[in-house]
Amino acid sequence: MGRTSDADKRLMDAAIFLLWGESYGSVTVDDICRRADVRKGSFYYFFESKSDLAVKALDRMWHDYEPQLDEMFADHLPPMERIRNYCQGTYAMQADMLEEHGRVLGCVLCSLGSEIGNRDDAIRDKVRFLLDKVRSYWVQTISDAQAQGVIPKGDVAAKVRCAMAVYEGLVAQARLHNDLDRIVDLADQVCSHLQVTESASAA
Repeated sequence: MGRTSDADKRLMDAAIFLLWGESYGSVTVDDICRRADVRKGSFYYFFESKSDLAVKALDRMWHDYEPQLDEMFADHLPPMERIRNYCQGTYAMQADMLEEHGRVLGCVLCSLGSEIGNRDDAIRDKVRFLLDKVRSYWVQTISDAQAQGVIPKGDVAAKVRCAMAVYEGLVAQARLHNDLDRIVDLADQVCSHLQVTESASAA
């Protein structure tokens, strides 16, 4: 089984790799254990179920990802630079996943949330919670952009909802078509939707 001290970590890493690269429904506990090189009995020592593992794996993923978001959306950066950082970071991440998995994987939160729907309350609630945390970065950024006259005034919540829909939709299309080129201009598309002033958009 290897070192039991890190078996839970290896199981969570394996879950993220498989659930992102495949789907929740197609991946079994046995698949995860094989990937992690952990015996099935040890799986149930750490986790109550595949659902429990998925929730904790998402928490682990967020723990690693949040510092990157803090850097990309740092308050001292111009608002549209923050959005460009995020979009360019997404492209780079998807390129890495393409090289590792052989296909574009899209957003694990959106993919998992869409697949699970209302069939697993724990996973659904975790996905919603983490997406809300991502949304908070957009809210601050778009509020700052409006205050600086970079984008037109308006309902911040509505602008955030629509901007995230454009972002998430294009990333989903890249996954669906297995085509990274669909998000090569992701930042430009989001800026265009937000009606960013020409000088700010080019920054």
